[in-house]
Amino acid sequence: MDKLHRMATTGTDREAYFPLIEKKYGEKMSYWFARMKEVEGAKYPEQIAFLRENYGFIQAHANALVMYTRGSKNTSRFADYNEFLTSVDAVKAKTIQKIFKAIQSEYPELELVIAWNQPMLRVGTAYIFGLSVTTNYLLLAPWSKDVLADFADELSEYTVNKKTIQVPSDWKVDASLLQAMAGARLAEIKQATKKKAPAKKVAVKKATVRKRS
Repeated sequence: MDKLHRMATTGTDREAYFPLIEKKYGEKMSYWFARMKEVEGAKYPEQIAFLRENYGFIQAHANALVMYTRGSKNTSRFADYNEFLTSVDAVKAKTIQKIFKAIQSEYPELELVIAWNQPMLRVGTAYIFGLSVTTNYLLLAPWSKDVLADFADELSEYTVNKKTIQVPSDWKVDASLLQAMAGARLAEIKQATKKKAPAKKVAVKKATVRKRS
């Protein structure tokens, strides 16, 4: 596998919520599985309501527990990028491949992952670029309102939404534009990281004061 197609899948196991559930509600998962037995066979909304109304569960925790006990162990629809590509038609798949290849050819350090069931590029835990598919077009996301604003002139021929850019499914990929936006997003992250870095302590020597004789 070449460096343009390094990939990973973000953690989507519902079990990732279990330590949070145990900590927040004060009982081991065995206790919660036993509670779910009480509403086994009930409809999803009823099971969610059971946890929220009787035990104060927030929606995310209730959903994780309910879906796990209903047999859904994770939220991921795709194992990896290649599987994602098989879920779209050939025209979209070809365009998507060209889009990510264009960006990774300039920034090979970016990791191609599946997050929220969509292909994304990230560096560390920060997301640089994402893409989603609709029936009639693709949506590009540079993960920054400032980047969208800075490239307003270059994007004037496209439909620009609050967070995304709409391009045709058979878009003639503008590699230079994609690389420039990715570079701007990387610079933004680098600047934000600098601001968060703790200030270095500077040792200050105390002046020696001579006593008058």
